[in-house]
Amino acid sequence: MKVLVIGGGGREHAIVWKLAQSRHVDKIYCAPGNAGIAETAECIDISIGDFDELINLVRYEWIDLTIVGPEAPISMGIADAFERGGRKILAPSKAAAQLEASKVFSKEFMRRHRIPTAEYKVFSSYLHAEDYVRMKDSPIVIKADGLAAGKGVIVAATTDEAVDALKRIMKEKEFGDAGNRVIVEECLQGEEASFMVFTDGSTIVPMVSSQDHKQVFDHDKGPNTGGMGAYSPAPVITEKLESLVMEKIMWPAINGLREERTKYKGVLYAGLMIKDGKPSVLEFNCRLGDPETQPVFARLDTDFVDIALAIADERLSDIKVEWKKDAAVCVVLASGGYPGKYEKGKVIRGVEKANSVDDVFVFHAGTEFDDGGIVTSGGRVLGVTATGKNIKAAKDQAYKAVGEIQFEGMHYRKDIADRALNRKNEI
Repeated sequence: MKVLVIGGGGREHAIVWKLAQSRHVDKIYCAPGNAGIAETAECIDISIGDFDELINLVRYEWIDLTIVGPEAPISMGIADAFERGGRKILAPSKAAAQLEASKVFSKEFMRRHRIPTAEYKVFSSYLHAEDYVRMKDSPIVIKADGLAAGKGVIVAATTDEAVDALKRIMKEKEFGDAGNRVIVEECLQGEEASFMVFTDGSTIVPMVSSQDHKQVFDHDKGPNTGGMGAYSPAPVITEKLESLVMEKIMWPAINGLREERTKYKGVLYAGLMIKDGKPSVLEFNCRLGDPETQPVFARLDTDFVDIALAIADERLSDIKVEWKKDAAVCVVLASGGYPGKYEKGKVIRGVEKANSVDDVFVFHAGTEFDDGGIVTSGGRVLGVTATGKNIKAAKDQAYKAVGEIQFEGMHYRKDIADRALNRKNEI
């Protein structure tokens, strides 16, 4: 069969990499792809938002299944467009994707269905928002309502930082129309974890746990990014806690949408804060996480095509999803200046040597070809991912491979997975 992957980041490279291992797949296309993906798939230069052209590609190339990576086309309704055209796609509908596309919708949905989350208030007026944050204690969280590439959440340690965040979002429009409304919410304390599930709207299958590193610098310092690294499993997610997350969060979310006449089919991601053994939702995402997908898919033992088709055909209960016992760690290599302004076109060296390290695969995120070589083209450039018998072994291999790679301005966190290695039994 033929499969199309939509997107061009590290998550999409991990999806392509896993599809290439499927017994079902004869050919993979990717739109638009990147330099690393091009080694496995045929990359097609079509915008991820041009649904007509994407559907034409699927029709003319007789593509059997499309898998969507990024949030933007999902929120724009790509699943609805493909299904109207009778084309099989792994992505939730536009209505279901409001869980991610609008943080206001998400918070109000959680309130309606008693899903644990932080207390909050919504503002469309800068002056009212500023007055409110000046009355509240710090730290406090400011969130742009719409999609902001993982950077629209600002944890303000002081009132001045909160006011500055409001100015950037609502006045200076740093995230465009995503900042027309903001949420001001309490800052939850505890340990963060990522919890992803496959679902066809009736059956929910949890993936192995993972943990992201959002801040750009070691020890969780600096501004939020799209993610500087991740590892799996996350020791904070015990079997007991997994059951609690399913009972209190995932089932209420899927059932709540169905009660509101919306079926959710695809991947649902909950960013969690865990404290005293109890989970609260920081955010929902309506797709695979990035970079969490890289270590999670490194551990996936079941053919991903079988899972994707079962979701699309609403027969997920027929599939037994199995995972490797190995741990996995992904270290993101970023461009100088990221998550702020950064330069592109920097020559990347050493990827082949890094890939030769045992149990390592380098996923491309922001790369392209230039004069026959590979250069940087994004803020997050590569995701060096390694597996091992435990988290320490996987981490050691990942950083060994990182040492083989160079490009001008390259920076990365040195403490990916340390939280798991240093963690006590109880939070």
